[in-house]
Parts: sequence; C-alpha cells; structure tokens
Amino acid sequence: MPNRRATLALLAAVAASPALGQTADRPNPMPGELREALERDRNAVVLGNPQGNVTLTEFFDYNCPFCKKLVPAMQRLIGADPQLRVVFREWPVFGEGSDFAARAALASREQGKYWQVHAGLMAMKDRAAEASVMRVVRRLGLDEAKLRAAMQSDPVEDHIARSFMLAEHMSLIGTPTFIAGDEALFGEQSFEDLTALVARARKTLGVAAG
Repeated sequence: MPNRRATLALLAAVAASPALGQTADRPNPMPGELREALERDRNAVVLGNPQGNVTLTEFFDYNCPFCKKLVPAMQRLIGADPQLRVVFREWPVFGEGSDFAARAALASREQGKYWQVHAGLMAMKDRAAEASVMRVVRRLGLDEAKLRAAMQSDPVEDHIARSFMLAEHMSLIGTPTFIAGDEALFGEQSFEDLTALVARARKTLGVAAG
C-alpha cells in the first residue's frame, strides 16, 4: 500500500517544479521530479516491459470515445516494441460514471484482473456507469464485495488524486493524452503516430531503439 504522506510530499515537489524548462541541449525538458512522478509511480499500472528503455504514459477515461478506439493501436504498439514500458493513468474526467469505472478497474488489481476489466470497460457500447461497469465485473467473475471495498482504498484514492494533480500541473486538456520523452500528444492518434512519438522520445533521451 502506498504511503499517503510520501505521495503528497512528492506531489508537492512536482507542483513546485516548473512544468517546462530550458537547457542547453534541448528546449523544453521535463523536470526530473515531474518525470519521476509521471513514469515511476509505484501505484501506477505498468504494461509492456517493466524494465523497458522508454516510457509511454497514457491518461484516459472509460467514457472517452477516442480512448476506446485506441485500444487496438496500444495493444499493437506494446506487441511490436519489446523495450516499451507503458504507464496507464486512470483520469476520470467525464463525471461520476467515469470515476466509478476507474475505481473498479484499479480495485481489480487486488484480484489480478486489471487488464481484463480494463479491456471489458473499453469494449462497452454503453456509457460507463455503476450498472454497466458491474455487468462487466460480474461477467469476469470477480468478487464483487471485495472489489467494492477496494474501490475506496488508499491505493485507488491516491492513483486518481495523482492523475488529477499531474494533469493540472502539465495543463493537460483532455483524454486521451500520451506523453513520452518531453512531448505530449492529445486526441485520437494512429499506430504510426504513437510509434513516432516513442521514437522521438528515445532520440530525446538518448536511448537505443526497441
């Protein structure tokens, strides 16, 4: 379980750091404190290669239609790049139903079913709300009472709070937002767009191709 005091201290440090800076070698570097909070949060969801040499972070919402459309591209990207590390940030910006869905997905980690719940929620044609989310949960066979209890836990609260604070600090405008290296892309992206973003991040950070 994350330490809430440590989480708040790190967020305070991020809030005090400039969102963008200036160095001799690149014009808009991400401050180290911000990169640490964005990419290395132990309470984040990490997919792909946990030891990969570049990190792509996605901020998303289960009621965002473009986020839903991008699931196949993200799956393809992870499969095509063995050195890619992907951080999922649940950022429920579309209201109460989105918040319920994000909490359910994050709580499902305790039962080892995050990816299944995430994929099920993204595949829904209905709007994410308590009833539609719980249909997915029941179909996947999760313990509903255990899930509901975990939805109010510190790890879930901290993840969502950090997503909002990071998004506010970076002045993100909505979902989906993808961040790699020093660059962010907002809105619907193709597989090629995401591949190019990751390639630019490797070049910026001086790491080898995947």
